[in-house]
Amino acid sequence: MSVLYKIKTSLGDITLSLYDDTPQHKENFEKLVRENYYDGIRFHRVIEGFMIQTGDPLSRNDDNRSLHGTGGPDYRIPAEIKHPNVKGTLAAARDNNPEKASSGSQFYINQADNGFLNGEYTVFGKVTDGLDIVDAIATVEKDFNDNPVVPITIETIEILPEKS
Repeated sequence: MSVLYKIKTSLGDITLSLYDDTPQHKENFEKLVRENYYDGIRFHRVIEGFMIQTGDPLSRNDDNRSLHGTGGPDYRIPAEIKHPNVKGTLAAARDNNPEKASSGSQFYINQADNGFLNGEYTVFGKVTDGLDIVDAIATVEKDFNDNPVVPITIETIEILPEKS
């Protein structure tokens, strides 16, 4: 049975399972979760009918919202592009690089089927519960940078015990 991850947000919980055939992304995500890296990080880019994005540690600070989306650890994860960007899947964000290597910490959850992203980003998991919370986050009021006006925060991400 696979391990589940519960993202406890200020709007409710989202439960994820990660794909075994994207091991580098899976291991990195679990490492960051175990380090409590995501605690207090906000969803900094939300676009209804598209996706919700988080994972930038700079988003903890509201003093310079224009930097939200630019932070993370100083490494990339090699691309493991195997799955389509369909509603409810989890994918690694990335900057523009020819290897399509992923950001060290930023990720997004597809709120719609986004086939135009296929082959460009590593999809490494899916929502197993809480798609209604993904939809709720996508519909909040945003500023001109698609950053929620009222911050939506990841309180913590919990690793759930495996069920047999």
